[in-house]
Amino acid sequence: MNFKRLSVGILITFIIGAALAFIQPDDELVTKIIAQLDKWRAEHPQEKVYLHFDKPSYAIGEDIWFKAYVTIGSEHKLSAYSETLNVDLIDDKDSVKRSLKLPLTAGLTVGDFALADTMAEGNYRIRAYTNWMRNESEAYFFDKTITVVNSISNRVFTKTAYTYSTLNGKQKVTAVITYTDLNGIAYVNKPVSYEVEINGKSISRGKGITDDKGNLTASFTNNLPVSITTGHINTEVKLDEKRTVAKSIPIKTIFNKVDVQFFPESGNLINGVFEKVAFKAVGADGLGVDVKGYIADDQNNQISELGQSHFGMGTVNFEPESGKTYKAHITYTDGSEGVFDLPKAVDNGYVLSINSMRDDKVFVSIIPGKNTGNGTASLSGLTLIAQSGGELCYAGKSKDGATSFSAAIPKNKFPSGIIQFTLFSAAGEPLNERLIFVQNPDQLKLAVTTEKQSYKPREKVTINLNAKNSEDKPIIGSFSASVIDESKVTTDEVNESSIFSTLLLASDLKGYIEKPNYYFTNISNQTKADLDVLMLTQGYHRFEWKQLLAGKFTPIVFKPEKSLEVTGHLKTFGGKPVPNGKVTLFSTSGGTFIIDTVADADGKFTFKDLVFRDSIKFVIQARTAKDRKNLDITLDNVSPQPVGPNKNTPDIQVNINDGASAYLLNSKKLYDEQVKYGIGNHTIVLKEVVIREKRENPFKNSANLNGPGNADQTLTTKDLQFGGGTLSQVLQGRLNFVIFKGGIPYSTRSQNTPMQIVLDGTYVEPDFLDNLAPSEVATVEVLRTIGNTSIYGSRGSGGVLVITTKRGGDAVYNKYAPGIATYAPKGYYKAREFYAPKYDDPKTNAQMQDLRSTIYWAPGLLTDKDGNTSMSFFNADAKGTYRVIIEGIDADGNLGRQVYRYKVE
Repeated sequence: MNFKRLSVGILITFIIGAALAFIQPDDELVTKIIAQLDKWRAEHPQEKVYLHFDKPSYAIGEDIWFKAYVTIGSEHKLSAYSETLNVDLIDDKDSVKRSLKLPLTAGLTVGDFALADTMAEGNYRIRAYTNWMRNESEAYFFDKTITVVNSISNRVFTKTAYTYSTLNGKQKVTAVITYTDLNGIAYVNKPVSYEVEINGKSISRGKGITDDKGNLTASFTNNLPVSITTGHINTEVKLDEKRTVAKSIPIKTIFNKVDVQFFPESGNLINGVFEKVAFKAVGADGLGVDVKGYIADDQNNQISELGQSHFGMGTVNFEPESGKTYKAHITYTDGSEGVFDLPKAVDNGYVLSINSMRDDKVFVSIIPGKNTGNGTASLSGLTLIAQSGGELCYAGKSKDGATSFSAAIPKNKFPSGIIQFTLFSAAGEPLNERLIFVQNPDQLKLAVTTEKQSYKPREKVTINLNAKNSEDKPIIGSFSASVIDESKVTTDEVNESSIFSTLLLASDLKGYIEKPNYYFTNISNQTKADLDVLMLTQGYHRFEWKQLLAGKFTPIVFKPEKSLEVTGHLKTFGGKPVPNGKVTLFSTSGGTFIIDTVADADGKFTFKDLVFRDSIKFVIQARTAKDRKNLDITLDNVSPQPVGPNKNTPDIQVNINDGASAYLLNSKKLYDEQVKYGIGNHTIVLKEVVIREKRENPFKNSANLNGPGNADQTLTTKDLQFGGGTLSQVLQGRLNFVIFKGGIPYSTRSQNTPMQIVLDGTYVEPDFLDNLAPSEVATVEVLRTIGNTSIYGSRGSGGVLVITTKRGGDAVYNKYAPGIATYAPKGYYKAREFYAPKYDDPKTNAQMQDLRSTIYWAPGLLTDKDGNTSMSFFNADAKGTYRVIIEGIDADGNLGRQVYRYKVE
């Protein structure tokens, strides 16, 4: 995506008539704008993140595989600014279920999430960001909503339809919930109780019995003074005397109101100027609603009809007259109508009109109102600039006395992506703003080929990739590829995120974008027109011009992470800094590690350039310069990024199992087959039981693979309150049939093999136990018998101690003793390798059914100097269409994506 930056002295204009328009910009204002933009880009370089997933949706028991691309600047080159990426898996209650810290190499990394069998089905979010990106709004993070279904332990499937009405002036919601089994057979005459939760508060309860179609009707009225942000109907259906199943159903909205807004091109309606006005109709669920209608004046004269809408967005053109007001008469798809006021037109001002529909040029015109400039309709003293990501692309200043302006700017002067045009007054005040989107033909040309178009099940397939740039020259680039079985996984190309829709579009806009990949799939004049309407209705606010020109930049709070580090301060117990103290950092997990440093004059110490795995435990020991240990160690804990509201709430699926019957059935068969042959890390599926007492579950954060609290013995923090000493000393005598040798636990069943310690879901060394203080521990679960240890395989041969800390896996800091502290910071996650069977290897189990939905995942494809690379794998057993998606980037920031399909017959 290379483009030539316009220097201040270059201006391309096409002058129409004798009294025209813009001259070369060499004045103080333009110079200042350029200088401030350059300073802003230098001090606030903009990083963006895109994650390429192996498929669009998942099932419990599967793995989420992804590759991350981190770019910087308007040219979207791979970033070397940050060297660490944070990726979070978040549930629909905005709780972080898993958090990864991944090392970046030249802006690239890979990762994965294992969807444990104990997880609940539902809507999840995956959020990715660098520490540097935290200086800007969370709205610019990568954030994608995915559905996760469950056929392994799930016995009840629901489908819900909402209707809305008004009762005594308040919104009433009626939900019809249908309960069925995996095969769609209704649960008839089953007692159901339910509780409605809105914004974290219970607002209604009820009960009933399912009818002959498995339906239950639940109604409630919202009495809260605030509108809904999140909500659920939590139900319990009693299948028989022994089984009661809990199901949580999302509530996206409590009314069916449609909001319609109008956006005059570049800002204001100007009397006497024929201009474009965009409109956007959005339902209460956040999705666009297609509407029809017309504009009428205050005499009810029809002025103009609304243009065709797409995702609820469209345009209308008309010329407002002074002294008149205008309304839009809207007709919805159900035949109902609504009337909305248009913004009031003004006599003074300008219309910044831009047509970007041509492939080669952008046409710009500035039209003044008749009374602008003391009634002379003058353009005198105006400055027009265009920028992308702080990079100046166009600048011009008007001639004195000019009354009109029109320019045609070649599109190759702009990078692909969002371009912001801004019109300034002579005093440097921003008057008008207009966004456009430039789609240059600069994407990579990816040629994907196979030897043939049809293959057999379990036959070996080789995919060849040749990558060239827009000039047909081979490129060296980094790519990721996934192969999925479309007979199992439902795909929707326009509803997916892609490297184009994320890095070029969504990463620069704050609001929700419906089906962003629509604008990059089968590009046509229609998709370009629809994308231009999106630009008219969606705001861009990476910075505010007034603050930028005044040099008031957003303060830098978070630094780019170049490596992992441990920092802190040495102080006396009176709070005074201890200069020149000696500090030692060491750990014995996985071998002895030790490093020393000296605190500075303010008592600050830093251990830089560290590389350590997640949940490793450090011990920090400090002494004064005179070798005294009576000092206080304070560590600099970086607070985790809080979870804000989901900007993609409209993507939440109320009925996540809709259209997924084939996927669900296959997921259950795959699970059964893996359990049969002892493949995969699966838990023992327990019967679904509802705990009716509203008590806090002390084991709720447990990572016990048998299920939280399912152990031979359990202890909670109350059991560890008495007695001092190390954790092993406290546990000695409290754990049945467990003995300790040198602080290492052994089961009496196997006294030669140490027990495996699992700390907050992470396997740690046997001698790690005494790095924990008893006060840090929330629960201890002892697994000794084969029924509880078998699920851990060889790791559990000596027994297992499952320990959950009070903070559930966050960085734990404990002032262990004067001059000593323990610390468990967030370390790097080591990504796993994707497994695919090789049927030409005699060691492969050919008897096991191959029911994979993700056939292959290759995140590390690199093209050579000729632009070539390839990958080979074996098909699964299923026949049908297999879909290949390849995405990637080259060193110049050129992006590529290609979808390819072949048959398995």
